[in-house]
Amino acid sequence: MEKLVVAKFGGGAIGEDGRFVPEVIGRIRALASDSKVVAVFSAPLTLDGGKVRSITDVVMQQGYNAEEGVAPNLDAVRKAYGRLLEMVSPAHREDCSRVVESHLALASDALEEARATRRFADEVRARALGYSGELLMPQVVDYVMRGQGLSSSSVPYKYWPIITDDNLEFTNFLLEESAGNLHYTADLLGTHDIVCMGGFIGKTLQGVMTTYERGGTDRTAADMGILFHKQYETSIDWEKDSAVVSADPRVVETGLSEVRQLSYNEARLAGMFGMKILDPMAIKEILDHGVDIPLKITNMSDPSKTTVIRRSLGPEEGHPIKIVTGKGNCAIMRMESRLSPALLGSLEKARKYREFVLLSPFFRDGIRFTRILFTDGDFVRRNERYLLGFDSLASITYKRGVITLIGDSMWRVQYVASKTSSRVGRAGLNILNMDAQEETSRIIIVIEDAGDNLAKAVRAVHDERPSITFV
Repeated sequence: MEKLVVAKFGGGAIGEDGRFVPEVIGRIRALASDSKVVAVFSAPLTLDGGKVRSITDVVMQQGYNAEEGVAPNLDAVRKAYGRLLEMVSPAHREDCSRVVESHLALASDALEEARATRRFADEVRARALGYSGELLMPQVVDYVMRGQGLSSSSVPYKYWPIITDDNLEFTNFLLEESAGNLHYTADLLGTHDIVCMGGFIGKTLQGVMTTYERGGTDRTAADMGILFHKQYETSIDWEKDSAVVSADPRVVETGLSEVRQLSYNEARLAGMFGMKILDPMAIKEILDHGVDIPLKITNMSDPSKTTVIRRSLGPEEGHPIKIVTGKGNCAIMRMESRLSPALLGSLEKARKYREFVLLSPFFRDGIRFTRILFTDGDFVRRNERYLLGFDSLASITYKRGVITLIGDSMWRVQYVASKTSSRVGRAGLNILNMDAQEETSRIIIVIEDAGDNLAKAVRAVHDERPSITFV
């Protein structure tokens, strides 16, 4: 069976105004030496007001301004693509320039519609973001690669392979419908070595543009791997500015260790509880569809440094606590356990929402209560009425920070919970809740999300790692 690598390149890998596009193309060329490649791109970064920002953020701000009646201005976006056009060979530059202008015109139309209606949401938001970012960037890179003699093509939105449901801003992948719409992309892959497409963007069966959550380009790469895994020997490679390390390097500056391998379960938990290098929905997508695909996170500047992600791992050496994460803006809901199945079923089936975990239950006055930890407090605030509709006497606590220790083999470690919790206490932080469950491969410590509490707690737990070893 022929090999296929689905390689995802985010804004950081692309760089401001496409600064790292030559390196991106070098990586694609290397991958294409013994495999077909589907290259999935995020929107690029750009310099805006002296700061490096994603074009997504630039256009989002234009959309919010449009809601206030301000005329849209895409000069910063146009400047970024102008610099990218300089990388296109003269033979292809005029055609590429027309594509850039046509897409930015469509993005501008969407912003003007937002100004007229005073509403920047749903399909209007998707069109503004898509045509200025994820639908345009892969076409520009495709033109650059063609000028360098690579066998490349790109997928136009008319034949978009990612079909989703009607939840326009936080949409959900539909496998059967997407598989039925894959023929155009499959044909391109049959006749070219490299096929470029954007992430983050979806399309309903009725042709309405949709978007995943922020970071959804990781998820698009997972979806393309799912769609092609029966036709090719498929793997997925998320190209980042580093592989996975034991904590966020912006929080913990010393004592970090490289994480060479993760299970699907560990990667999903780490992403859900604050590891920013990979969208946890990408792993969830693979798990939900029962697919076993080799996954990898690669440091693009040093491809020898990788983190391999597999469904299950054999006996492991190394450290039992692979990753220490911190996640702020969490919320905890307490409700009667007899009422919780209805809420949990509604969240998963009706809302397609699973960014929560069940903590250990407790009893009060002979009544059993369930505690639900939501990792997105903003979701809870927006949906408070809906959530409390399942138990009007339920309580919700906001401003909670969660430190999570992740490792499938932590059960083999003596005193891990007591040692790490003691270290948090010695850092002067009050532990509001602690939940350690052998079966879930994680230990959760809940504190108040205030000031620098979260960073202090992550550093404290990470500093304790050297004293913890396998039995």
